[in-house]
Amino acid sequence: MDNQSIDPKIVEQVSKLQEKYEAMGQDLSSYLDGLLYSNYLTYWDYIHLDTLLSLQNPRTDFPDEEIFIMYHQITELYFKLIIHELKQISTQGDGITDSFFLKRIQRINRYFLHLCDSFEVMIDGMDKEQFLKYRMALLPASGFQSVQYRKIEVMSTDFIYLVDHAYKEELSQNTSIEKQFAHIYWQQGATELATGKQTLTLKMFMRKYRDDLIQLGKDMQACNLWRLYQEHLQDTPLQQEIVVALRSYDQLANINWPLSHYKSAVRYLHAEPKDIAATGGTNWQKYLPPRFQKRSFFPDLWSEEEKQEWGKAYVMEVIGKK
Repeated sequence: MDNQSIDPKIVEQVSKLQEKYEAMGQDLSSYLDGLLYSNYLTYWDYIHLDTLLSLQNPRTDFPDEEIFIMYHQITELYFKLIIHELKQISTQGDGITDSFFLKRIQRINRYFLHLCDSFEVMIDGMDKEQFLKYRMALLPASGFQSVQYRKIEVMSTDFIYLVDHAYKEELSQNTSIEKQFAHIYWQQGATELATGKQTLTLKMFMRKYRDDLIQLGKDMQACNLWRLYQEHLQDTPLQQEIVVALRSYDQLANINWPLSHYKSAVRYLHAEPKDIAATGGTNWQKYLPPRFQKRSFFPDLWSEEEKQEWGKAYVMEVIGKK
């Protein structure tokens, strides 16, 4: 076959490939040999389907435990998608544009919408009697130990906004990340109900991730979402749309998501006269409801009245659907 019978587009592409590989000191012919000998890519190999489907390993014989495992794995994949977007935003630096920022926040909001809607799988999709039995084989593991969710929080806002409300007055933006981390809000939710001591769940989590989270807090001081918005995206053509998107994100992450989790906890752990403890011993009754912490990534975007009523609108919406 001579060059006259080869599609000119292919000749042009091969020429560009040759320039590309020559610039890297590589031999195009060798790479073409590899392409010639390699097998076709299949869907199941590309997404590692067999591996993915082998990652569910229940600790008991209760069928619904497999639902519980898969749902949490799906959740962690959504968290990874959110972190993927946050990384893209944080690495833009001074060159970030309002359109780039807005599109990524909108992506994050779609992920969180799916997460909040998906919690019905947990709320109504498992047998309560099975759950109350197989959960005892999971001690002291807890969804509280999801480090990806903690990373999402750190990448979204100034660290001071993650400090427990009881300590916000004595700490400030200039306080070291180490000192702020010592009073991060979620530590208060991982205390034993009876003694007030740190749970084993928290101790294990801190041993594994404390240093990583502190370092991430330091790395994100100048490039978290809130900081980038304040320094680069105010007074831009898309500012109002960005504000709407950030408010939606704040509500989804700090109201809808924890309350979806709370609904699940009530469904399975509420009992009279005393609630059943979570597998990690976490104080879910005080840790999950937004009205206790009134946690917000972007508090300056909300009025004082909205902050006082934090989470109330969602609760009324849920009640109205019953």
